[in-house]
This record gives sequence, structure tokens and C-alpha cells, in this order.
Amino acid sequence: MQPTARRGRPRKQEADARILDAALELLLDCGYDRFSVDEVAAKAQVAKTTLYRRWPTKDHLIVAVVARIQDEVPVEYSGDVRADLTRYLNEIVNGLNRMRQVGRATASGDASAGLVAEVAAAAARHADVGAAVQAMFARRNALVLTLLEQAREHGELRSDVEPGVLFDQLAGALYYRLLVTGRPIDAAYVDRLVTGALTGASA
Repeated sequence: MQPTARRGRPRKQEADARILDAALELLLDCGYDRFSVDEVAAKAQVAKTTLYRRWPTKDHLIVAVVARIQDEVPVEYSGDVRADLTRYLNEIVNGLNRMRQVGRATASGDASAGLVAEVAAAAARHADVGAAVQAMFARRNALVLTLLEQAREHGELRSDVEPGVLFDQLAGALYYRLLVTGRPIDAAYVDRLVTGALTGASA
């Protein structure tokens, strides 16, 4: 008699998914300061040792939650680099504005950088958290750089345009506005940003 084949995700993946689901829910409700890894374990119905083996601190777990949110944003070249960049940056802005309000019962105009600033501070304090944050952005940015390289190959961008520099101009402006000036970020700002960057880069 043949053994019955198991279906679905492996047990470890199922546990990871439950942990990240619970962590996101608690993070949105409680914010960074009141976020508790032990509460996540209880909510996800996993042993604390299981969670701590995977994410040794709350900062590691929060970085994993942010990475999961980013992974939900598709990155692909459609043949219209302006539309692709505008769509992608607006998704990033939606995520940044959502993280601005984590754990806060404040108006949408709040100038606080919220969770983004907390993650940046944790990355600066702890080398391993910093490495996790850098790896997260490197993985996501590689997809955008591929998109820009495809746009260059299809003649939408000048042949001498460096995809890394172009994306630095776009993403850097968003995080500068969020972390330094505290000014609102919306679709109109994204449109101006993309227009300005492509004015000098378009073929």
C-alpha cells in the first residue's frame, strides 16, 4: 500500500505563515513599542522556542513582516516604464503611509515616520538587524533594477542611464521625505517624482 501523499505547505512554512500573520496583526494594533514576541507566539499557537529560533528579537521579526508586505507588491516590466514606476512607487507609498500609522490613532496627516524610523534605528543599533534590512532591500531592489534594464533594452531609457542611480533618485526621495522632512507623500508627489526622473533619462 502506497503512503498517502501530504498536501499543502510543509509544517515549518505553515508555522512561519501563522507567525507572520499574527505579528502583522499585533504590530498594526500595538505599534512598535508595545509589540511583544511572546504575544505573537501565543496568537500564532507556536512554541516560543520555535519563534525565537527563526527570529531571535522583535526587530528581526518586524523586518520579516515588512519584507513580507513588500513581497506582495508585484514588479514586472509591461513595456511602459513610466506606468510601471508610477504603479510600483505608489504601492511603496501606500506601504510607507500604512507603517506611518502603525499603532497610532492619529490623523492621516501625522508627520511621524512611525515604524520606518524604528526599523532604521534598529538597523543602526544592531549589525545583524542591519544586515537583514539590507538583504531585504537588495532582494526587492534587484527586481526593480531588472525592470529598468529591460526598459533600457527596449529603448525607453537612454543607453547610458544607470538603473541603480535612477532608482536611487526615486526611492531616496521617498525615504528622505518620510524620515527627514516629514512631509506627506501621495500619488501627486509620485507623479512629479517619476516625471522629473524620466525627463533626463528617457531616450
